Amino acid sequence: MKKLILSAIVLLATVVAFAQSEKFTAAMKKNLSAMDSSFKNAPELLNVANNFERIANAEKSQWLPYYYAAFCQVNYGFMEPDKDKIDGYADKATLLIAKADSLSPNNSEISCIKSMIASCHLMVNPMQRWQEYGQESSSNMDAAIHQDATNPRPYFLKGQGLKYTPEQFGGGCKTAKPQLQTALDKYATFKPASDISPNWGKERVENLMKDCK
Repeated sequence: MKKLILSAIVLLATVVAFAQSEKFTAAMKKNLSAMDSSFKNAPELLNVANNFERIANAEKSQWLPYYYAAFCQVNYGFMEPDKDKIDGYADKATLLIAKADSLSPNNSEISCIKSMIASCHLMVNPMQRWQEYGQESSSNMDAAIHQDATNPRPYFLKGQGLKYTPEQFGGGCKTAKPQLQTALDKYATFKPASDISPNWGKERVENLMKDCK
């Protein structure tokens, strides 16, 4: 009898866990779809970021919602026309990605977001901030490659950064194209871990390559 009760409890726990997992995945997919469309309407990115943060705070053990919340915040920072406000969005993204990092350390995707955040801070005043944030961005890209050599996104970020760096400082299309091509090669074989795992950037790389032709 005790074994039967224990089996029933285990079965019930499994069913509940599965239902929670399905609910989490459905919520994530809904927000990922909203995120994709919100890049055409920048203010909506902050709403999506808040939605991801709510999912993260409800789940607590999942790194992906914190990751995507940070991704939305830093991308909004890149779009923000008022330079006095950019640091605030980058700082918020830092807090979110730190939570993701605590749940999934040594994660290549998380290192990519850290690199983006440093670049976001950098763009406020490139001449004054290059030494600090340029190095931070570069070191996180290198870490992302070391953590997962199959990940195309650090190569994308390297290529994008080089394209918009003046030629007199070692940038421009000539130096960007090899990195962008490596990213495209890796996108061709990259397989995300799940339906809700990071899989962004390919279209942007293709557009950057067109600009460089």
